Amino acid sequence: MPSTFFGLNIAGSGLRAANAALNTTSNNIANAETKGYSRQAVEQQAANALRVFTTYGTAGAGVDTIAIERIRDQFYDNKYRTNQTYLGEQEQKNYYNSLVETYLTDDGKSGFNTLFSNMQAALQSVLTASGTTETKTTYIASVKQLTDYFNNLAGNLEKEQSDINSEIKLLCDNISAIARDVATINQQINVIEMQGSTANELRDRRDVLVDELSKYVDVETKEIEVVDDNDPDRKTGATRYQIFIAGGQELVDTYDYKQLVCVARDADNKVNQSDITGLYDIMWAGAKYKEGDDLSFLSNFKMDNQLIGGELQGLIEMRDGNNGSYFNGEVVKTVKNQDGSVSMTVNVSSSDLKDMNKCNLPVTGSIMVGSKYYEFTDWAYDGGSAYTFTISPESVASTTPAVGKTAKVGSYYSYQGIPYYMRQMNEFVRRLSAQVNNILSTGYTSDSLEGVYMLTGDCDTDSNAQYTLPELTSLSENKGYYSVTATNFNVNSALLDNADLLATKLDVTEGADEFLNVKKLYDMLAHDEIFRGATSGEFLDKVLGDITLNTSNSTTLEKTYNALANTIENQRLSVCGVDGDEEAVNLVKFQNSYNLASKAIQVFSEVYDRLIQQTGV
Repeated sequence: MPSTFFGLNIAGSGLRAANAALNTTSNNIANAETKGYSRQAVEQQAANALRVFTTYGTAGAGVDTIAIERIRDQFYDNKYRTNQTYLGEQEQKNYYNSLVETYLTDDGKSGFNTLFSNMQAALQSVLTASGTTETKTTYIASVKQLTDYFNNLAGNLEKEQSDINSEIKLLCDNISAIARDVATINQQINVIEMQGSTANELRDRRDVLVDELSKYVDVETKEIEVVDDNDPDRKTGATRYQIFIAGGQELVDTYDYKQLVCVARDADNKVNQSDITGLYDIMWAGAKYKEGDDLSFLSNFKMDNQLIGGELQGLIEMRDGNNGSYFNGEVVKTVKNQDGSVSMTVNVSSSDLKDMNKCNLPVTGSIMVGSKYYEFTDWAYDGGSAYTFTISPESVASTTPAVGKTAKVGSYYSYQGIPYYMRQMNEFVRRLSAQVNNILSTGYTSDSLEGVYMLTGDCDTDSNAQYTLPELTSLSENKGYYSVTATNFNVNSALLDNADLLATKLDVTEGADEFLNVKKLYDMLAHDEIFRGATSGEFLDKVLGDITLNTSNSTTLEKTYNALANTIENQRLSVCGVDGDEEAVNLVKFQNSYNLASKAIQVFSEVYDRLIQQTGV
């Protein structure tokens, strides 16, 4: 049976509930502009009624204030994070694609089309001006400007690859930092909630970190209530909170977390021929890992995983994107050499791998056979379908590559990134060099001397050494002009020193006024299709078409995901955001509730005063 002061207790519960609602509304208003703050509301329910043993049976016992809960919708959180993942990827691709497009665009002064037209005009002058030393010098200088163009363009792309590489490391550090912070917050949340409270502000802080993480990489979260092992029906108040990234790989498990560590490749361990030195591989490490620790305990993070998502996906594909062209084949033979090394023969089927003009295989590096990496110090090509790699003795000390296994250098990336554009330039300069050198080396100078080849590559950037024609065309190695790249592309120094070495004659028996070899060269440049079904002068149109399409696609997708981000964010804010007008109404509503509860207490006070003071109860 209720006590004499039953009504006062009921009014007190209403006063406390109204006070909690007012405080919560005040907190909402104070955090209206706080990033990531979720609107809070008081959860209350009618208190358990009491039996009063009267005709009406029970009497209401007031209100119970159960908790202050966040207003949050997991559905909108998931939509927001998924869209952020797509947006982050396209933002990175759009930014770096735009840079590549800028490098390739002809400004009318130093672009490819301008320089190539100037070269053709200079070559025409050699024909029309009877091949004076001055016109030959001008022509060779124009060719030098063209080789410098490719050197500069390759340098710009190398710098871009370096910038992307640095950004990948920064991104991995940020992901690791978020993982560490989430694990710390998880512990704080469980400490509070195991005592019966709700850690709303900490949960908001954790959601902000996960939102940030979703821009970097694909994210999925899972939270499970922890029950007592001895009594499965009793909930402890703690939860197990997990974060999975990159298609389901665990990053955080409550208080434990992993790190993404970037490990630079050695100078002799490139994946693509034109890669810069020191590109990072990403590895998984434990929470206790610190820089300088043993790397052998780290596990590989699959960088060719198409489910990575976010900015990390965009950066990796721009840095390593090869348009699906990478070395892969089947091991068909292994031979142990006297020095302990192993000669491993790999058969290939891709047409790109059978064309040395398109070859992007590094001189030295790592080749993966099955699931094991082996270091190769050299390789040879038979001109058909077989490559033979020399595997270092250290790599085969424990195991030898197995015949029948798949061998590959690098990985498949469908996107057209920096390696793709470098390979396109390398292919062009190799084909151009072969065509030009074939014409000039078989012709004769105006003095009836044997012709000198024109286009080559620098052997070493720190010296003046250049590849000779026999080195470029050696049939024994079947590598053709593989050694010439956009980075080392150059004009034969002999021609730069003496323009009269230019082979102008086709027939040694003709006089000095015969310029059929120059005409042959001019016609080749103007009409022969040497690159992707186009003439030499159309090189830029082909490559610029690729990057323009990629930039257009990434720009369109970035705009689309930006628009979706605004729409989803508005939807999410409509649920969890603080609305000033709504909170103003709540202030008045809860103020009235508070005033009414106060009035009820006042009335009961008067009743109890009369009852106690004047009746002597």
